[in-house]
Formats: sequence, C-alpha cells, structure tokens
Amino acid sequence: MNSEGLHHLKERGIEEIRRFLLMFIYLYVVFGLFVLNESLVLSERHLSFAPQGFALINAAVMAKVMLIAENLKLGRRFDHLPLIWPVAYMAGLFALVFMLFHAIERIGLGMVAGRSLADSMPHIGGTTWEGKLTVWAIMTISLLPFFALREIGQIMGEGRLWRLMFHARDASTLSRPPADAA
Repeated sequence: MNSEGLHHLKERGIEEIRRFLLMFIYLYVVFGLFVLNESLVLSERHLSFAPQGFALINAAVMAKVMLIAENLKLGRRFDHLPLIWPVAYMAGLFALVFMLFHAIERIGLGMVAGRSLADSMPHIGGTTWEGKLTVWAIMTISLLPFFALREIGQIMGEGRLWRLMFHARDASTLSRPPADAA
C-alpha cells in the first residue's frame, strides 16, 4: 500500500473514531439519564438500583451498533424527502434496533449463564406492549436531536455546524437580521 493509501486509511480511521465518540457521548448521556431516573423511582420504593456502569457499557456497544448500521446505509430510505422525514425515520428505526439488540444481548447472556429462553428475556418497558411502545417512543424522541443535528451538519458542510455550536461568534454578526428576513 502506498503512502497516499495509508494516509486515506488513517483519515478514515480518525473519522470513524470521531463519529464513534460523538455517538458514544450522546448515548451515554441518554442512557445515563434513563438509569438515573430508574434509580430515583426505585429509591422511592426503598429499592437500590444504580448501574451507571451499564449505561457506559451500553453506550459503547450501541454506538458501535449504530456505526455498523450507518455504514450499511440503514435508515437512508427517505433522504430525498424533507429533512423531518429521514430524521424521524432514523430515530424510530435506531430506537427499534437498540431495543432488539438489547434483547438479543440479554437472551445470549442468559443462555450462556444456563438460564432458559423465557428467563433470559429482558422486560423492556415491563411485560406489556404499551410499556414496550412507550420505551420505543422515549428512545425515538431522545434520538431525534442527534439525527437532526447530524443531518443538518451534513447539509451545511463539514465542520460548519460544529463551528456554529462550539466556537465564539463574531460580534458583527450578532445584531444583523437573517438574510431572508423581510
């Protein structure tokens, strides 16, 4: 492999790590808040529950699942429609992927531990379909900002949204009305 090929491979690796870290941080915040909420609800019933480590591990695993799914172009079906549709579709689809992957992971771990399939099934949202649908809806809503910002950033061009969000703005642009204002 020539030096240009190695340089391209290095750049692609750095970009994958950057994407993974952004996904991981976002998912860790979301999962961490879910765990915090669950621990607060259970503490009211005098039950102990504080697996923040699970939020960290799940965020890392789900960020990797998300990277793989994106590299397989999962969720790109509605890219030609107005932005709200692909964003909503990807949020809902990835919420479902996360729930399915979590179930498969729990079943696999349970089977390895010698438990039956029924005993290994996770109780995502409880035992009712309403509970499962509620968890899916909460996860979908939680993923909307991630996908919206990512899609807007891609449309704006590499690094522009990041600069707008995290770099100081020029004082001369703060008082100027938008270009399309009447």
